[in-house]
Amino acid sequence: MPKNSRQNLYRKIPSITKLLDQKSTHDILARYSRPFVVRSITEVLEEFRNQIEAGVLDAGRLEEQLQNLDALIQERIAAKLSPSLQEVINATGVVIYTNAGRSPIARGVFNEVAKTVTGYTNLEYDLELGKRGHRDLHFETRVKGLLGCEAATVCNNAAAALLLILNTLALGKKVLVSRGELIEIGGSFRLPAIMEKSGALLKEVGTTNKTKPSDYREGIDSDTALILKVHPSNYQIVGFTQQPSLVELVEIAKEAGLPLVYDVGSGYLFQTPHPFLATEPTVSDALSAGTDLICFSGDKLLGGPQAGLILGRQDLVTRIRRNPLMRALRVDKITYSALEWTLMEYEKGDYVRTLPIWQLMSQTLEEVRKRAEALIREIAVDDLEISLQEGFSVTGGGSAPEEQFPTCLLSLVSSRWTPNQIEETLRRHTPPILCRIQEDRVLLDLRTVFPEQDAVTAASINQLFG
Repeated sequence: MPKNSRQNLYRKIPSITKLLDQKSTHDILARYSRPFVVRSITEVLEEFRNQIEAGVLDAGRLEEQLQNLDALIQERIAAKLSPSLQEVINATGVVIYTNAGRSPIARGVFNEVAKTVTGYTNLEYDLELGKRGHRDLHFETRVKGLLGCEAATVCNNAAAALLLILNTLALGKKVLVSRGELIEIGGSFRLPAIMEKSGALLKEVGTTNKTKPSDYREGIDSDTALILKVHPSNYQIVGFTQQPSLVELVEIAKEAGLPLVYDVGSGYLFQTPHPFLATEPTVSDALSAGTDLICFSGDKLLGGPQAGLILGRQDLVTRIRRNPLMRALRVDKITYSALEWTLMEYEKGDYVRTLPIWQLMSQTLEEVRKRAEALIREIAVDDLEISLQEGFSVTGGGSAPEEQFPTCLLSLVSSRWTPNQIEETLRRHTPPILCRIQEDRVLLDLRTVFPEQDAVTAASINQLFG
């Protein structure tokens, strides 16, 4: 578009001052703050200028937009006031989907949270003694009764838990770690980098595929502070491999008079009847074996809020609590309330029935298939071929690597839309539907879709492609 033509179009765009003087804008200003309205109008007008510059907005189209300007401003304000964090329908088959918030939290949690956090609470007030108490007591008693540990504390995530442990117990000293356990977690955060920030010194022992008890014994010297075992919760090393058992590591640590710290990762408290978690280490087994300190996530297989739990010896937990970093990494009353409610479900033995993570994982193949068959009957789209096929769901979220469990998938194929177009259309819908593409098919796994979302999923597909 010639420069003169663009300049003529720019002149047709009204000034912000003129728009603010209009009655329609006065009505908007009566409901929202002036700076907010000015920012919204500025964005709409700037979008006009960018489209003119790009040559996609001619005189006729600009005139249409200007006639509809009030509505465009209202739409922009509504969009700016819509939360960016929103509910999505997870049809990927990844149960603990990190990008979708890891484990969903039970609705019952929020009934309890609402009662305790919308007013004042006894977060740090001992009601028996009438003086200041400690916030950990609201969940430590639950953990001790549930798992039989001496003490427990909590911070804002598992990486913070490990940082606190190493900074407290191994500042400036060596920590022995098997080379096969130098993990990288999501977002490119690596264990050696976390250790470096903690002030601890990494001492690698063994090789990537083989680490023997003798490697640990030979690695211990006067500068060694502790032995760290890390569960490789997002990968497996198979083939010609060896790792000391936890019992062997406990024995080595006791011989040397060193604490054994075990990052078990997923927070799998007890063995359950679920057949696909047979090789996942449990917190209860690690404690029974004599591990001195254990840390793990609250929002993985535990099924609670984001948190980093630290359990173990009273003297070690007490030292961690006194670390000034704990003040920076501690959790708030909402997390304590949600965590206590979650632990109570384990105490009652109801967790498989009441926690969403276990509800989803415990569905049988036949239950998922029946839901998929019912959903297909609700969809009527001529240009979309929908069929059922066998497949697998995964635990995800850095838990139970390579574990898969059978599921029934909805397969979507179209001669009109490519798989990428179907996936993008579903993802951009409200509510967004997350799925996966495999072998040129769009696949939806209802294992990770809540039953009450089935009707919404079917209606959305009909609306988008019908």
